Amino acid sequence: MAKELTSRSENYSQWYQDLVIKADLAENSAVRGCMVIKPYGYAIWEKMQAELDRMFKETGHVNAYFPLFIPKSFFSKEADHVEGFAKECAVVTHYRLKNDEENGGVVVDPDAKLEEELIVRPTSETIIWNTYKNWIQSYRDLPILVNQWANVVRWEMRTRLFLRTAEFLWQEGHTAHATKDEAIEETEKIINVYADFAENFMAVPVVKGLKSANERFAGALETYSIEALMQDGKALQSGTSHFLGQNFAKAFDVTFATKEGKEDYVWATSWGVSTRLMGALIMAHSDDNGLVLPPKLAPYQVVIVPIYRKEEQLAEITEKVDEIIAKLKAKGISVKYDDRDTRKPGWKFAEYELKGVPVRLAMGPRDLENGTVEVARRDNLTKEVTSLDNIDEYVENLLEDIQQNIFKKAYDFRAENTRKADTWEEFKEILTTKGGFISAHWDGTPETEDLIKNETKATIRCMPLEYEEEEGKCIYSGKPSKRRVLFALAY
Repeated sequence: MAKELTSRSENYSQWYQDLVIKADLAENSAVRGCMVIKPYGYAIWEKMQAELDRMFKETGHVNAYFPLFIPKSFFSKEADHVEGFAKECAVVTHYRLKNDEENGGVVVDPDAKLEEELIVRPTSETIIWNTYKNWIQSYRDLPILVNQWANVVRWEMRTRLFLRTAEFLWQEGHTAHATKDEAIEETEKIINVYADFAENFMAVPVVKGLKSANERFAGALETYSIEALMQDGKALQSGTSHFLGQNFAKAFDVTFATKEGKEDYVWATSWGVSTRLMGALIMAHSDDNGLVLPPKLAPYQVVIVPIYRKEEQLAEITEKVDEIIAKLKAKGISVKYDDRDTRKPGWKFAEYELKGVPVRLAMGPRDLENGTVEVARRDNLTKEVTSLDNIDEYVENLLEDIQQNIFKKAYDFRAENTRKADTWEEFKEILTTKGGFISAHWDGTPETEDLIKNETKATIRCMPLEYEEEEGKCIYSGKPSKRRVLFALAY
């Protein structure tokens, strides 16, 4: 099986595009900027969904669903929000087509113009807070802890599979609280859930932090994010959690009677991750041979390939494989047995290497005689022959070791590519020759942030929560600074 992947060192962007397509994750669709997520790619997304959904429910959240279409007037109620999304909105103006052969066939029926135009959901704060107005009257109705799994549309001009598409899949949480402290606690709780998921399931180390005012979600008072570093030295924002204050409650007049009998506006949060996580998963771990998937998110964790010449040999191997599969499944390990006779073993080995299957078992007649099996691990491309005795425990431990090894490799890479800069010249030199995260002082002004971005394209990824106060001088303006922030070029 010819992989034909562009080398990462030769052209990282093309390597990524090649890998997404050749590993059967997704492809471009007939609709500009939109993608088709193929079954193998969607299986990974389903694994992500399942784990995140479990984590949300364990923290008291429930799922609901809200309309895809939002009345245009709703957006005008929160000024920062409309300004943040106006350039990306797709707008529905008519509700019917008609045949018009004189003008080229099917055309929009001018008599079917909507009384009020509808926005195709870019995010759901406005439609949800209009709904919450009907749900909330008293403190007894709070908190509301709702999440929805949905698609959204943001009319991006430059698109890339998974990373930035006009339509993408995500989850968006929208919660309502009686106090400011409760809402802030919720915002912080969710960013910790995202970090837990990224590190313990995706095996991607992340930095938790606050966004600068320039980088905040439109309409938020604070935005928390998790930032990951890809193998090309660029950062990828991998999840955000927003403290919205009372902005949306005031915009939609959502008030409640407090315990003290007074009336107050509700406090809000929103938070989300999207299929962009697929891009993070691919770029953080994969290599020139294909995908490298952490076992916890692999569609199947083990693939078994029989090696035989005669049908009788296949029957004998299959009998033994069935025993192995039963033992592995009893431990919750997902297995695929590929006994197709239309492909040779070598082709299958290359296919599963490309698709990032964590463990491959190969068994032939000699293995049957010796009570052994060949085990290949995808993360470091090593192979060994091991006994079939306790093979289930062996594979279980191996999968855990692979999960930890993939995380450690990504963690070490980030550590090696996080550097401090104390001068403007040092900052530019690191950015152009090394890339990665740069920890540097900033004077806290949007003006300086914009100047740095305009001159270098680097942005403040976050103000890391783990950073303590440290007296210093801004690398650009020389003005006093009390803490370092994290800069990087980013997707």
